[in-house]
Amino acid sequence: MSLDQCQLIEFPQIRDPRGALTFLEWNRQVPFEVKRIFYIYDVPEGHGRGAHAHHDLHQMLICLSGGLTVHLDDGRSKRAVCLDKPWQGLHIPPRIWAAEDSFLKNTIYMVLASDTYKPESYIHDYQAFLETVRTHD
Repeated sequence: MSLDQCQLIEFPQIRDPRGALTFLEWNRQVPFEVKRIFYIYDVPEGHGRGAHAHHDLHQMLICLSGGLTVHLDDGRSKRAVCLDKPWQGLHIPPRIWAAEDSFLKNTIYMVLASDTYKPESYIHDYQAFLETVRTHD
């Protein structure tokens, strides 16, 4: 996998005098079947989240309120993506190291995942991640 496969996806927006509505339809805006949804909030100031990769799991991160920075790493290059619009999602494919930080106050972000929670799907050690990336090249 490479950072080129990490895509910021714009979701449809419907706006009228009552406000805005954004929707997701499986197999349209989300490029994988969603089997788990969770959301993260109340991250203490100065703390981060993530700092791991997955062997086979796809994720879509959507910032519902506030903002955060997602640091992406494919073992060869790195880039940072700011998430602060509820009509955008960041697709993170397998074998991409992702870490979140720089949370604005009251940030809430949701994660759509392609599988149920399985601890063995995580790569928590950065050196093990680099080895995994090398073996899949």
